[in-house]
Amino acid sequence: MTKNFDNYVLPTYGRQNVSFTAGKNAVLMDSEGKEYIDFSAGIAVCSVGHANERLSKAICDQVNKVIHVSNLYYIEPQAECARRIVELSGYDMKCFFGNSGAEANEGAIKIARKYGEVLGQPKRYKIITLDHSFHGRTITALKATGQESMHNYFGPFPDGFVYAKNIDEIESLIDDHTVAVMIELVQGEGGVQPQDRAKVQALAAMLKSRDVLLMVDEVQTGIYRTGEFLASNLYGIEPDVITLAKGLGGGVPIGVVMTSKKDIFAPGDHGSTFGGNYLSTTAANEVLDILEEIKENGELDEHLLYFETALAAFAASHPAVFLEHVGLGMMRGLRVVDGETLGKIINAAREAGVIVLKAGRNTLRFLPPLTITKGEIDEGFVRLEKAMSNL
Repeated sequence: MTKNFDNYVLPTYGRQNVSFTAGKNAVLMDSEGKEYIDFSAGIAVCSVGHANERLSKAICDQVNKVIHVSNLYYIEPQAECARRIVELSGYDMKCFFGNSGAEANEGAIKIARKYGEVLGQPKRYKIITLDHSFHGRTITALKATGQESMHNYFGPFPDGFVYAKNIDEIESLIDDHTVAVMIELVQGEGGVQPQDRAKVQALAAMLKSRDVLLMVDEVQTGIYRTGEFLASNLYGIEPDVITLAKGLGGGVPIGVVMTSKKDIFAPGDHGSTFGGNYLSTTAANEVLDILEEIKENGELDEHLLYFETALAAFAASHPAVFLEHVGLGMMRGLRVVDGETLGKIINAAREAGVIVLKAGRNTLRFLPPLTITKGEIDEGFVRLEKAMSNL
């Protein structure tokens, strides 16, 4: 396996030496038969867990009918998925479907740029993003990312991105060429850092008064990850543009950009060969069914609180290692005393049979499936305690 990767796969990831072959909800099994509690969910993707029977059946049923025809034709599950996303969000918007978070953010950037044009000329084009942000790996989304280390190589980059140190600095950076502000309400790759709710609300009001678009990257925070359908709902704001991906497809690639500027694009302005096809939107509709049910019956909120409490107790038992507990819902992080210790914890956790992640600012990151059970949560933290004893 390793030989094939070395010989045939570009070395773009520092992969851990494990290969998973099966799973069930928040449990994974590797090629050696060892079981793990998964506190990562494929980086917030497997929102309804591994091998979810309902999702598997929906996908198989659709595969036996039609997988793909292209967006030259009407795709009923795509329209249904768009309707449900809009209605669950509570916003008056329309959707465009792509294949990833980066694609969704590219669509958002194109919406902003077109909104800033006057008679086809770029009058307003600047987009303000935040330090420590992450918006994707395509050239433009990478330039929108407010991390200087991400801007090594690959230049020249598209012009027009401005980075604010924090929300407080944004207004001072707006000029006559500013068309939009793009933020994550909880920075994921940047260290599971939530924004201040009052400051976000004030920012939204200020931008609206100045006709500057508020674009919220909810690639990681969306689809109930923070407890509500969107983090934007939790923060009590109405963005002009929202991007989604990750947990929406439950593991099937999908991305969405939704906007209140419903007539911004004309035929030919944007497109995607695979985006919103029968396979991806059928999967998304079933994911929405499952998550909407556990939200309505109270199970999601109950398990969010249970996980938060267990994580807080775990952190409190190791005060010399964990400096701060951050995050919302099932998007959580622990600030670790230093990067070397963080790396040791992740490796020791894997050896003990639990999968956790790292993020910026020396953060141990937790993104479990939203369907994780209390038993799986308990077992995961038992194994984490074992990992800590083996450091």
